[in-house]
Amino acid sequence: MHNILFIEHTLCGKSDLGRQLSEQGYSVYWVNNAFDALIQMETLQLEAILVDFSVPKMNSFWLLVARQTQPPIIALADSSSELERIKAFELGADDYLAKPINIRELQLRLNVLHRRSHPQINEPVNDYIGFDDTCYTINFAEKSLVLTQTEYRLFKYLFERQGDVISKAELQRRVLHKELGRFDRNVDMHISNTRRKLGKRNLPRELINTVRGQGYCLNF
Repeated sequence: MHNILFIEHTLCGKSDLGRQLSEQGYSVYWVNNAFDALIQMETLQLEAILVDFSVPKMNSFWLLVARQTQPPIIALADSSSELERIKAFELGADDYLAKPINIRELQLRLNVLHRRSHPQINEPVNDYIGFDDTCYTINFAEKSLVLTQTEYRLFKYLFERQGDVISKAELQRRVLHKELGRFDRNVDMHISNTRRKLGKRNLPRELINTVRGQGYCLNF
């Protein structure tokens, strides 16, 4: 069973969120003070740490406590503002969720953090393509393509859904972890950069297809 430590100034959310996480196969340990938090970090093999970010004066303290160990940290906050999210990342959080917490989204974030904190080199699929999660490298037979973290995650997300047309809104939400704005071109920019790098390595740029008005699709 995966162990989750929840550091919260009060334990008012314990019942509901704890029950939902338990139903998903997690074992949740709740603490509301630094002493208990440090004890749990020393004795448990933790999958992740959830930090209540709703009390401004305690934010830095909780994240500092959580940073005493290696498990990834998700900050849970009352606000979904961009400034608050940036502040959480600056203080050392690995991810950020605004309340009320959607248990399905939280589980997906935990899965992503698990894969990120347990990198492995996957065997090539169909003797053609493989992924190195350690250094964000895609291996095509005898060639390797080094990408940025975001480019790599976008490519792998499309690969795992190969043949499906994935909207920019879904890519923005699932990979970049924010909503798509009206004039937002972040996904387009990363896809364009990836195609350019494919071309420079004499690899097929058309691996990633643009489906006009719908999104992107990866095909072999």
